[in-house]
Amino acid sequence: MRERYARQERFAGIGPDGQARLAQGRALIVGCGALGCTLADMLVRAGVGLVRVVDRDFVEWSNLNRQILFDEADAQEHRPKARAAEQRLRAINSTVKVEGIIADVAPDTVEALVLAADVVLDGTDNFETRYVLNDACIKHGKPWIYGAAVGSQGATMTILPGETPCLRCVFEEPPEAALTPTCETAGVILPVIHTVAAAQVVEALKLLTGQAAACRRNLWQIDVWNGRQTTLSLPANRRRADCPCCQLRRFDFLRLERNSLATTLCGREAVQVRPAQTPSALSFDQLAERLHPIGEVRHNADVLRFTVEGLEAILFRDGRAIIKGTSSPDRARAFYARYFGL
Repeated sequence: MRERYARQERFAGIGPDGQARLAQGRALIVGCGALGCTLADMLVRAGVGLVRVVDRDFVEWSNLNRQILFDEADAQEHRPKARAAEQRLRAINSTVKVEGIIADVAPDTVEALVLAADVVLDGTDNFETRYVLNDACIKHGKPWIYGAAVGSQGATMTILPGETPCLRCVFEEPPEAALTPTCETAGVILPVIHTVAAAQVVEALKLLTGQAAACRRNLWQIDVWNGRQTTLSLPANRRRADCPCCQLRRFDFLRLERNSLATTLCGREAVQVRPAQTPSALSFDQLAERLHPIGEVRHNADVLRFTVEGLEAILFRDGRAIIKGTSSPDRARAFYARYFGL
């Protein structure tokens, strides 16, 4: 395997010792959309020992222009992104351990995920999850790397607990979802994805090779279409004295009650519904048999798809469902209760 990483080891910033450290490193990537796919691809090729990818969603045709780990078969079968990514990443590098976790990163799941990582990378598409991540990482002293991209613009920031400002120091509260552009509303081009992901991975490599002092202390923003970039310096003294997270250690986003049972997915005519409790045993075979006389139903090992009343439900093993064809939480909850009743 020395030949595999020979060019990387020749880079003075890594070298043989750094490569050995990477082989022992544990990276958590939250979200397996465009950013998450690219982050995972780079880290697996770099030889990071354990790469965990967590995502709650499934592959759609509209993902294929920018989410580089997926192909047409994944979209055709509506494969969970975490599962499809795991299979692809293992084929890229069989010497690293890759785990795809089909789950919703929320206050009741995030801390166990963060605790098992050396570095956390943001591949999400919403600020709600980022604030949950920020609370968990600051609480447990785990470095994490914020990243975002929409249109031709992107941004990234490395957050080192106790050393740099945290996300709430810079953005005190999450912006209103209706006022925030998304890939669905503003579009996105692949070059900005790769630009932001590359910046995030460089920071992750520094951290995993024991070079936290070399990490950037700023919020870096770029517009690849116009060729403009800006930086906002974030030294330790820029931490807010009244920051609820890193200074007062309140961790408001971890203390919230379990996420809403029905959450409208930003920029999509779809609602995610979560059961009050995760079912201990969910038989897709039995459920399919019950639903078959009512509507179109098919399933594989990971998801069950059910279509009726002009809506399509994608049901996951943990009891979550994404109801496509409505943006009404009330209608989605009623649909879920009527047909799944979990």
